[in-house]
Amino acid sequence: MNVRRWPATLFCGLAILVAPVALVAAEGFVGEAEGRLAELEEKFTGLCDVMVGDKQTYRPGEDVRSMSEVLLHVASANYFVARAFGTNPPEGLDVRGLPDSTTDAGEIKSALEKSFAHLQGAVGKLSASEADSAMKMFGQDTTKRGGMLMALNHLSEHLGQMIAYTRVNGVTPPWSE
Repeated sequence: MNVRRWPATLFCGLAILVAPVALVAAEGFVGEAEGRLAELEEKFTGLCDVMVGDKQTYRPGEDVRSMSEVLLHVASANYFVARAFGTNPPEGLDVRGLPDSTTDAGEIKSALEKSFAHLQGAVGKLSASEADSAMKMFGQDTTKRGGMLMALNHLSEHLGQMIAYTRVNGVTPPWSE
């Protein structure tokens, strides 16, 4: 073996040994939840890029949330879910007032990104061994896995709602083009 190549060979060999450990860490309900959250964040923030201006205030009916209100409701819910998993919202953030805070697409996108990062951080602290541990979420008895499923279901419902709002406004969601 060439003496100059042994550090590179050693590095590659270690990388091959360590890679499966990194993959195992991302498996199970925590890894699956993190992956789905990343997909949902990409879609929600992508809608902010195409639904700009007065489209953010689109509301399909008198007593129905507008586009901006739904997106900020999602951001707010992400903080509440993170709190249920033991991670409090950033100090000073008015989580309850978030849904009515702005109609600016850039500010909404930023709020969504921050809330998804916060939720990802809370989920990342969970371990697979905690999946079946009991917790309460929104007054319901469940497990941490069940709580994550409830959160993902909530996000998916609102994504469907946002897709409908987008298409009614003649805009194609960016991932569908």
